[in-house]
Amino acid sequence: MNAKGMRMRLQVAYEFVPPTATVAVRQVMDHFGIGVEQGRHEIVSDWELPLEPGQLVCFVGDSGSGKSSLLRATARQLTGVVDIQQVELEEVALIDALPLPFAESLNLLSSCGLSEAQLILRRPAELSEGQRYRFRMARAIAEQPAWVLADEFTSALDRTTAKVIAFNVRRLCDRLGIGFLTATTHEDVLDDLQPDLCAICRLGSQPELIQRTDDAGKKKESALRTTCGSAGRLDATGRTSLGGITAGMTWAS
Repeated sequence: MNAKGMRMRLQVAYEFVPPTATVAVRQVMDHFGIGVEQGRHEIVSDWELPLEPGQLVCFVGDSGSGKSSLLRATARQLTGVVDIQQVELEEVALIDALPLPFAESLNLLSSCGLSEAQLILRRPAELSEGQRYRFRMARAIAEQPAWVLADEFTSALDRTTAKVIAFNVRRLCDRLGIGFLTATTHEDVLDDLQPDLCAICRLGSQPELIQRTDDAGKKKESALRTTCGSAGRLDATGRTSLGGITAGMTWAS
């Protein structure tokens, strides 16, 4: 994909394979008066996605609406994609696991919602599911790929944390020039995420594509760099703070 982007055309479909006609299958069919689904199920046909490098894209819809299939079909036509679900995690302290200088690691962990000092001294196995999701995102961003793929975006997080992460992802996208491909069932994050392209997916119809109208003027400089002295400073709550990391501990998901 060149610097001016591309007009991607997607064709996504799959075949229904009838189940074996077991006794249980026949009982379900007889009880509810239904038959088995078979044949070709088309999600989109020759659907156009005008994609540019560094954009934030969100596929949103109910479960079964085809959003994840569209997300991955899009990713297959791109290069330099890192899927956060496929990120390998070393069993070392979080602060040691990012391939970045110390100050940049602190800033990125904080941006991804891992802002407590005690927390970043833990290993991935010692995190909750939601915390591990946030660390996978930080680890993927630290690789500085062309695109970060995040299916089920923020689904493992409480909704307040999800909105904070969505807001920070928008900022990271603008400042780093890294593109994000996301899919979610939760529309509550859209105001904070502000995707450049939002595909609203509905079962049985072509997705509705909404393009962001305001030009945010993406900045390509590193957002990870931050001044970080040897001594900490006090944040607004009076807790010691260093590079966005505070001494306090919260127990959010």
